[in-house]
Amino acid sequence: MDDSGKQKLLLDDHKERHFTAGEIVRDIIIGVSDGLTVPFALAAGLSGANASSSIILTAGIAEVAAGAISMGLGGYLAAKSEADHYMRELKREQEEIITVPDIEAAEIGEILVQYGLEPHEYAPVVNALRRRPQAWLDFMMKFELGLEKPDPRRAVQSAFTIALAYVLGGLVPLIPYMLLPRAAEALIASVVLTLVALLIFGYGKGCFTGNRPLRSALQTALIGALASAAAFALAKAVQSIP
Repeated sequence: MDDSGKQKLLLDDHKERHFTAGEIVRDIIIGVSDGLTVPFALAAGLSGANASSSIILTAGIAEVAAGAISMGLGGYLAAKSEADHYMRELKREQEEIITVPDIEAAEIGEILVQYGLEPHEYAPVVNALRRRPQAWLDFMMKFELGLEKPDPRRAVQSAFTIALAYVLGGLVPLIPYMLLPRAAEALIASVVLTLVALLIFGYGKGCFTGNRPLRSALQTALIGALASAAAFALAKAVQSIP
């Protein structure tokens, strides 16, 4: 069996498990974290202004709807901008490979030198890439510019994921106002429910991102608590103005 056959057998026997859904997790984190804190802060602020549960619930649902649309649109535009940037750089790099191939080939050498290769070691690689224009272009995009080809569905997926995550997170602090007619009681229940949700969300976020889950849970809950406390205090301050 030749070396290529042995390598194939080794790769078939060795299956690595890597987490590859980082962009989706990032969108969920953005949507849920904002969804939990912003409507919570709004509801707490209105409660501080002595608004009724029905008014708080109406304002909260309106905010969740508007926030989901805004966040989803932001996610779409961000992903679309990344795709547009990639295509511009791809076209520019393609033109440089055609017009100044020697300079681009020298840049391959500069990249490989960073990995400790000597000229006599990377020369065959450079020559091989020059014979394969598409592979050469892909190499330069990834290793010179640090750009990965974006998924063409990424913009729509990002918009949908962020918007849905925002809605799911935003409804949590509003649930007590759906069940309790008195805003003061609903506020206490909302604080408890949202803090528990922030702790659970922060713990899960820590597990996915590689951070210490307990620290992530406490940090997420603290940020959410500070945001809602600031909104509550501001509403009280405005209410006290004669």
